[in-house]
Amino acid sequence: MKKPLNYRFYATLLDKYQSYLSSSDIYQEFWGFSEEPEFTEDEFEEKQKQSLIDAINRVPFDSEAADRGTAFNEVIDCIILNCKSEKMDISSDKENGIIKVFFREREFIFPIALCLEFSNYYKDAIPQVYCESPIETRFGTVLLYGYIDELMPFKVCDIKTSSKYSAGKFKRNWQHIVYPYCLNQQGNDVSDFEYNVAVIAARSYSTFTEHYAYVPERDNKRLVEHCEKLIEFIELNKDLITDKKIFNQL
Repeated sequence: MKKPLNYRFYATLLDKYQSYLSSSDIYQEFWGFSEEPEFTEDEFEEKQKQSLIDAINRVPFDSEAADRGTAFNEVIDCIILNCKSEKMDISSDKENGIIKVFFREREFIFPIALCLEFSNYYKDAIPQVYCESPIETRFGTVLLYGYIDELMPFKVCDIKTSSKYSAGKFKRNWQHIVYPYCLNQQGNDVSDFEYNVAVIAARSYSTFTEHYAYVPERDNKRLVEHCEKLIEFIELNKDLITDKKIFNQL
């Protein structure tokens, strides 16, 4: 008999919670040496908390950086699947070596060479693969779920776009644990994970890759502990949560 689900966490929500936990480190990285920071460390932590609450409540937000990432992913998927997008207007300007994307009243420009580099790498991949699996915690059963950007035969890949990059940027993320965990629970023996990063500036670009290996004996315990901390947070802030999906109330 299946155990009842008590909570539902999508993979990037665990990343969002990690950002809140790492508020002090993030603040020091960006404003620690600034003589005139935009806000104090306490104010930044409060902003991180509100951002997490908004993510739990699925509050719509406007982000050019997020839209750029969505647009780039869509371009790559359309090339892989050899299809037109139903979500945005994509056109190729071969003469200038660029691909233009109109999405949410914004225009994004990507070098064709960059798009081909990514799509050629993912030629054997299945884009946007949904996965889910329950995980047991001391507070009950959590359903972990999310969409994998590109599922290779023996590897999970997540596409990231950024204006700058430093080594180990995604080390604190949880996608490289959640997605392999879900796949393995479903009977798919996949342990390799890559963050494939495109740093795009004007019409130039550079690419980076972060590799991670999923080790159940090490990572499952960490995953349970992280979920339990998030549960404690949402129960403590239950009065601020308006979207009950996280409590498996659909």
